[in-house]
Amino acid sequence: LAIFLMVIVNILNIIPPKMIGDVIDLIRVGKLTGEALTQTVWLLIGLAVFIYVVTYIWITRLFGSSILLEKVLRSRLLSHLTRMSPSFFHRNRTGDIMALATNDILAIGNTAGYGVLTLVNTVIGTSVVLVTMITLIDYKLMLAALLPLPFLAYAINRLGKTMRKHFLTSQQAFGFMNDQALESISGMRVLRSYVQEDKDVQAFDKVTQDVMNKNIKVAYINSLFQPVISTIVGLSFSIGLGYGSYLVFNGQISLGQLVSFNIYLGLLIWPMISFGEFINILQRGSASADRLETNFIQNADVTDRDSLVDVKLPASIEIRDLAFSYPGSNNNSLEHISLRIEHGSTLGIVGRTGSGKTTLLKQFLRQYPVEDQKIIIDNVPIESIPLDRIKGWVGYVPQEHLLLSKTIKHNIALGKPEASVKEIEHVIEMAFFTNDIAGMPNGLETIIGENGVMLSGGQKQRISIARALLVDPEILMLDDALSAVDAKTESIILHNIRKTREGKTTLIATHRLSAVRHAQWIIVLDEGRIVEEGPHGTLMALDGWYAKQYIRQQMEASLLNGKEDSEDEV
Repeated sequence: LAIFLMVIVNILNIIPPKMIGDVIDLIRVGKLTGEALTQTVWLLIGLAVFIYVVTYIWITRLFGSSILLEKVLRSRLLSHLTRMSPSFFHRNRTGDIMALATNDILAIGNTAGYGVLTLVNTVIGTSVVLVTMITLIDYKLMLAALLPLPFLAYAINRLGKTMRKHFLTSQQAFGFMNDQALESISGMRVLRSYVQEDKDVQAFDKVTQDVMNKNIKVAYINSLFQPVISTIVGLSFSIGLGYGSYLVFNGQISLGQLVSFNIYLGLLIWPMISFGEFINILQRGSASADRLETNFIQNADVTDRDSLVDVKLPASIEIRDLAFSYPGSNNNSLEHISLRIEHGSTLGIVGRTGSGKTTLLKQFLRQYPVEDQKIIIDNVPIESIPLDRIKGWVGYVPQEHLLLSKTIKHNIALGKPEASVKEIEHVIEMAFFTNDIAGMPNGLETIIGENGVMLSGGQKQRISIARALLVDPEILMLDDALSAVDAKTESIILHNIRKTREGKTTLIATHRLSAVRHAQWIIVLDEGRIVEEGPHGTLMALDGWYAKQYIRQQMEASLLNGKEDSEDEV
């Protein structure tokens, strides 16, 4: 609709110059009457009002559509990011993704709005004026006045290619600056603790200086467009006026036609300028579109297959000789893992740092592709079960807790926004967090700041545990989720979990062996392999790594408790 109305406006714009030229010719021969002049003036006024209304409509339609396009692209980008696996975020920096969502999509929207405007004005406006010049004035005058146009096309082409190259470079630098700013803000406490504020500011100054220099180059190329166009347009006017005067003196065209021709030539100035603007905007928009498309064509490592099996509940989980290595790694992080987890049981996963505990848990989250027929759930391979179904079963509490800069209530209810206050209070009690909330200024409505900046490590862990418990998952996975709480709090939380999750599966990866003592089955990992497995009593009887580590931790706990008792007596 906007393009159609723009064509109508361009056609109507050729009428006023023709009317003005006719009036001048009537004046020259002395045949202009008051009635004819009045009629002409009213026609011009009416035409101006009509063009104003039509222009208003196409502007609102065109730029409204470009804003809508920006919204659609941002939504599509976020939807795309939510489907991506961790390897995607290893390949793409956060700053670059932020630049896509801001600068690049804005450039594409500008191309769809202002770019379409300049394109239609260039093509339609120029065509209409040229045809009018040929039919109503003189084709020889038109050809002479447009002789400089090939130079304009050449200059615009060279400037456009240079603009694209520098704009791509500036966008990459902007993404790097975003990344640097994000790291500085999120790591502010660490920077301050090591007294590195000044060095970080200096490093950021270098990055912003680089961004500024690259954008100055873009602005420099951009500033060349208008002078080049204005110079060539001025040359066209000079030729048109000089040769047109010659044709008037020789009686080949009338004075009114020369005036109309110069007005038409003036109407060509904007299409010529808009042609340069169009090339400029098109180069920016196409560069941004290429960057966005490069992001969109990256597929998730794990997707649903064509033929899926609908499994209602994870009645049993079996791992058969599983081996796994992270993308880009030549070494296996897991090797020859075989175990069976019965529905409603608790599995403890222990081992040294880097032994593969977290990696094993991630296999159930389908974040990375695994070999076929290696993980079986209720006699169905995990790759044949819909991803949404698997995610709906699992409640995962990772080592690194992601909290939103909103209220405690909002963070806990993230997975179940419709949860009642009573349900939220119940899981808070299960996570032994009731007393902490009572001491906060606004209780559940307390704003916790960026990633829970005002909370301790133990409080963050307990909010994450409460969040997972609220969705009441069939499989609860705690990945060293109690490392920041004391032994007494840990014991209370685990007791509450055992009591309320009877008949549901729980997987606990931990360094503190007391957290898995109650588990029906415990595996000990070392360099990605199971080196010991069995219930707590069996592992203690083996007198291996588990037994020695458990005794050592119990002795440390006893010594610590004894010291605290002595301090209390003093």
